[in-house]
Amino acid sequence: MKKLLILMVLVTTGTITKAQTQPAGEPQQPTSPFEISLGADFMSRYIWRGSDFGQSPSIQPTLKVSAKGFTLGAWGAFTTSNTTPAQETDLYLSYTTPNNLLTFATTDYFFPNEAVAKNHYFNYNKNETGHIMEGSISLNPSAKLPIGLLAGYNFYGSDKNNSVYLELLYNATLNGVPLSVFCGGTTDKGIYGTEAGVVNLGVKTTKEVKITETFKLPISASFITNPQTGNVFLVFGLTL
Repeated sequence: MKKLLILMVLVTTGTITKAQTQPAGEPQQPTSPFEISLGADFMSRYIWRGSDFGQSPSIQPTLKVSAKGFTLGAWGAFTTSNTTPAQETDLYLSYTTPNNLLTFATTDYFFPNEAVAKNHYFNYNKNETGHIMEGSISLNPSAKLPIGLLAGYNFYGSDKNNSVYLELLYNATLNGVPLSVFCGGTTDKGIYGTEAGVVNLGVKTTKEVKITETFKLPISASFITNPQTGNVFLVFGLTL
């Protein structure tokens, strides 16, 4: 018994001494101003500004780095059809004001196509390049002002018409379900349409499906029409 008591005292003393010499918590790791995020959308169709790209389901990965309102990102869209293949790989640089009111962006659109010689990615010659460079400004919707505006202008590249795209967005909630109503159009003949008019009109809703206690899967559904071409689309998507 005496030996057992001595052993208990030694163990207790050692434990107390160890606790006193160790720091109270784990050492804090240095924080970085940069935030890296990646993900992917899986869409039943890739409909962009009223046009169908690929006529098949589309996988759309994204990778971006953000710091102090600036974002440098890459976004892509890759169809799953062999008969109407469509690929897109875009780079963009954006800046959002501290109050999240405005976003200024420059986007480099590129559509890889090995059958077209001018679509060499590193060819930026004005008369040969397959790139389209767009400058845009957005008024971002908020809880106080649920209205968004977008104005985009193609200022360089293979779009010789220097097409303009304008869009009005209104966010609302109906019985707890978020809804976005949008109307987009172009000011003249170009890549969006054959004349000035509305090319992208519809509504989008989103929902989170509970998979586990800690993971919810975002899904979306969009009803999209193009009044200029007479096309209509119902698109389903999920985000990882």
